[in-house]
Amino acid sequence: MSSSIDERKICEVVYRGCLALDAEDFDGFMGFCSSQFKYRITVYSPDLRKEMIWLSHDYVGIKAMLESVPQHFKRLGTLKRHVSVYLIEQDAGAPVAKVTSSFLVTSTDPEGRSRLFCAGTYFDEVSIDGGVPMLTSRQAHLETRDLGIGTHIPL
Repeated sequence: MSSSIDERKICEVVYRGCLALDAEDFDGFMGFCSSQFKYRITVYSPDLRKEMIWLSHDYVGIKAMLESVPQHFKRLGTLKRHVSVYLIEQDAGAPVAKVTSSFLVTSTDPEGRSRLFCAGTYFDEVSIDGGVPMLTSRQAHLETRDLGIGTHIPL
C-alpha cells in the first residue's frame, strides 16, 4: 500500500485542528490526533543559549490537560490561530508526512480588543498510513517568550 496522500488532506488536518482549538472543541481537536500523539511547546532562550521545553505531553497527558481546562482560571476572551502551511515533506513509502507551518495566535478580550498573544512555527508529523491523516506529533516552537499568565489550551 502506498503511503502517499493528497497534500490538501494533510493541510486540512492542521487547519481543522486549529479551528477546533479556536472553538474550544477539545474532543474535536483530539479527533485529529492519533493515540501516539505527542505535543511539545519549545522556545529558544538567548540567555541560556539553548532550547527550552515549556510543555511536553503524550496523548493521555494532553487529553487530561484539556479535560481539566474548566477547573483552571481561564484568560477572559478568545484565542484565534492564524496558520499558514509552508512545507509538506513526504518520502515515498514513508507512513508519516512532515509539515512545517507558521502560526500567530491572537487574543481578543471581552471588549473586542485584539492583540498578538504569540508567534511561532508548528513542526507537525502527520500519519498518512490508512488514507485518513492524523496528527502524531506537534512541536509548537515559539518566537514569543513572554506569554503573561499563559493558557492551558494548546497553541
